[in-house]
Amino acid sequence: MRFVLASQSPARLAVLRAAGVEPVVRVSGVDEDALAASLADPTPEELVTALATAKAEAIARDEDDDAVVVGCDSMLRTADGEVHGKPGTVEVARERWKKMAGTTGTLLTGHAVLRLRGGRVVARAVGHEATLVRFGRPSDDELEAYLATGEPLHVAGAFTLDGLGGWFVDGIDGDPSSVIGISLPLTRALLRQVDVAVSDIW
Repeated sequence: MRFVLASQSPARLAVLRAAGVEPVVRVSGVDEDALAASLADPTPEELVTALATAKAEAIARDEDDDAVVVGCDSMLRTADGEVHGKPGTVEVARERWKKMAGTTGTLLTGHAVLRLRGGRVVARAVGHEATLVRFGRPSDDELEAYLATGEPLHVAGAFTLDGLGGWFVDGIDGDPSSVIGISLPLTRALLRQVDVAVSDIW
């Protein structure tokens, strides 16, 4: 059975590989901003789940065999209630870190699992995971050095747990794999809903 990851995230790929899965990586090309704008006042949980579903569905349209397609999307809800995806620029990442330092945030990751037989979607399951993140206080020099690496510009919430950003995370309450980008416990539960065992994809 083909296991297709509808994401170009190297962190998600690394989590799956470490867990015994070698997925086929496909990039959906979904216009996330346009999709988000088309939704009527979604909650953050609804938004990440909708984006994950759209990514999985876009990839599933091009599959013509038996497969499982998994889509994911992550965002950070900060202590002030704002929701952030990838910052994109050094200036935005710097501003976010100035606000996040010493506070907590909730990393939300939406998941969608589609089961295909003969190229047709025969079952689907969606859900989300929420994990509390306790941010440290990088010094000004540390923050500037981190921003200069480019890492925080391309990840939800402007931080990583499994990379350089891990130096500035004091702890988490919840699932670490979800903070990295794909929750293994939730993915396992969703796979079971579409009648696929984890051992089927090892």
